[in-house]
Amino acid sequence: MIETPDLSWAALAPMLFVFVAASVGVLVEAFAPRDARHPAQVGLALAGTVGAFVATLFLAGTPDEVTAVGALAVDGPALFLQAMIAGFGALSVLLFAERSLDPARSAFVVSAAVPAGSPRDRELTTVPRVQTEVYPLALFAIGGMMLFVAANDLLVMFVALEVLSLPLYLLSGMARRRRLLSQEAAVKYFLLGAFASAFFLYGLALVYGATGSVRLSVVREAVTADGGGVLLVLGLGLLIVGLLFKASVAPFHSWTPDVYQGAPTPVTAFMAACTKVAAFGAILRLLYVAFGAAEWTWRPLIYAAAIASMVVGAVLGLTQTDLKRMLAYSSVAHAGFLLTGVIGLGAGGEGSGLSATMFYLLTYGLTTLGAFAVLTLVRDGDGEASHLSQWAGLAARSPLTAAVMTLFMLALAGIPLTAGFTGKFAVFRAAIEEGAWPLVLVALLASAVAAFFYLRVIVLMYFSEPVAGGPTVGVPGLPTTLVLAVTATATLALGILPGAVLDLAEQAAIFVG
Repeated sequence: MIETPDLSWAALAPMLFVFVAASVGVLVEAFAPRDARHPAQVGLALAGTVGAFVATLFLAGTPDEVTAVGALAVDGPALFLQAMIAGFGALSVLLFAERSLDPARSAFVVSAAVPAGSPRDRELTTVPRVQTEVYPLALFAIGGMMLFVAANDLLVMFVALEVLSLPLYLLSGMARRRRLLSQEAAVKYFLLGAFASAFFLYGLALVYGATGSVRLSVVREAVTADGGGVLLVLGLGLLIVGLLFKASVAPFHSWTPDVYQGAPTPVTAFMAACTKVAAFGAILRLLYVAFGAAEWTWRPLIYAAAIASMVVGAVLGLTQTDLKRMLAYSSVAHAGFLLTGVIGLGAGGEGSGLSATMFYLLTYGLTTLGAFAVLTLVRDGDGEASHLSQWAGLAARSPLTAAVMTLFMLALAGIPLTAGFTGKFAVFRAAIEEGAWPLVLVALLASAVAAFFYLRVIVLMYFSEPVAGGPTVGVPGLPTTLVLAVTATATLALGILPGAVLDLAEQAAIFVG
């Protein structure tokens, strides 16, 4: 006799909002008239993401619980990260919706099945439609990310990894212009993502062979009892490789610059903010719930990856002339800074690294979404003007756009009175408390190097002459205006008065399992 699994529907509400909205979106694509699809999809996507965000707020005051036969843990970190993913997802949907009915400025292709560069493809660039499947695809990816950070079981974690990854591979190839570059990015992302998934699955198999279970709590008991055998350590290493790929951590970052540059800019913003939160959420849960009792098995690997990521991101970011590629290497460097927070949680979880890392993810996601939102406004005949030379003298053309971009660049550089400074201070302090001051020293040097390419953008905008016949600065529609207002306000608020959110992260920083 099959027993009914124990499910807490209230605890699953945030994910249910997103997955139900995504499923309804698929039905809309199948049965709704073409002209009615876009407003319906935007409304569904916003309803799903905002509903999920509100559901996490309601669950925040309830006791932590493990549900779905122990496969999901709805605890403080899961809810905090799910709220971030849902919020960033809603902002990303707004960026998707911008310019959707203007064929001259739309980000998404009309028909992804048409061969790039064909006469039909050139003809469709002027058609005032978009591929509205992008909305349910984005919702499935958001749902997979929310499942990813709550997974209390390695098999569920792998399923969530695939659910969040497959839609992103498709979304990366749907740019209206520069189609070949976009499709190349999608293929690279898919192939390298498949390798990363294989690493994760092989690591899962080794851990199962060593412990007889894929449940994180059982793995923890095995680690505590045996101290971790060779098979278990090898399995952990392969699991971490798969997760570091998703987090854009060097040396597993090779997909990041090409995909960030080739994907439609709203999709790049979505990946930069949401995927980073999901990947680090899974890393934190795996290391602290399953392997927290055997820090010696993972601390050296995280140390090395953090240093490599900070150095690679900072140094190679200096050489970039394309703003999207520069922000890609910025993402690699920030992944290294985030790993200093991962180091900052001591044995048993007494350190402040968990709350500091979650706060840093919030500040980085808001700042990056804002920076890419500004990038969508500066355009030339081929779409977004992402080459740095095209930003010369931008302040003379649009002082407000230049000022907002300056705020986001200063925040990414970690300048005081911005959210970026508060986030870096939190993770660096957590690492120092655990004795990882050499890692913090490397992080400070990398921050100083990375500050150069952020400040270079500001100098170009304010102290260079405008290029004759240069790009135009569009007037943002309501969706992009909302994104810029939310991200800029939050970037300032979390830099000046971060106390309330830091306290919230501290209260949420308790794993169950």
